[in-house]
Amino acid sequence: MIKITYFVHGTTTDNEQHISSGWKDVDISAKGVEQSQELPNQNTEVFDAVFCSDLIRAVHSAELSFKGKYPIIIDKRLRECNYGDYNGQLSEIVEPLQEKMITDRFPNGESYEDVKARIAEFLSDLKKTYDGKHIAIVAHKAPQLALEVLLNNKSWEEAFSTDWRKVGKWQPGWEFELV
Repeated sequence: MIKITYFVHGTTTDNEQHISSGWKDVDISAKGVEQSQELPNQNTEVFDAVFCSDLIRAVHSAELSFKGKYPIIIDKRLRECNYGDYNGQLSEIVEPLQEKMITDRFPNGESYEDVKARIAEFLSDLKKTYDGKHIAIVAHKAPQLALEVLLNNKSWEEAFSTDWRKVGKWQPGWEFELV
């Protein structure tokens, strides 16, 4: 069994402007820097490694929270959903589309099922090397929802409807178990 603690990257400049970044590589804002620096005080668990997406917002958040404490391993499979033509567009346009793109792909992008396949491959590789360990992940919305589907047996509809962003219940880390 692998214990996974999942962290979402700090607030980005796009978040503050109500823009859905997707694969647009945007950094965290001053608020995101503060959030990332404060995270270790809010979650005191010990990890064997920290994995993060290769997008700068996740890398920067992971480094501010965990650099020097744990090895940080960057993995492209932990990226946000590729919204294709909608990367970097207003959230009021992108967010209603997300729940409709479970099996259909965003134009020139991917579907949430594509994200799930990436995360399933990541978990399979994780199982080979980190069995019996506790790892952290710093990433995005879509990989977190994919973990809900893959590890907590939720449907995509349930994952979207109970997402902390929708219900307003952020927390300093979400726990998952990979058996």
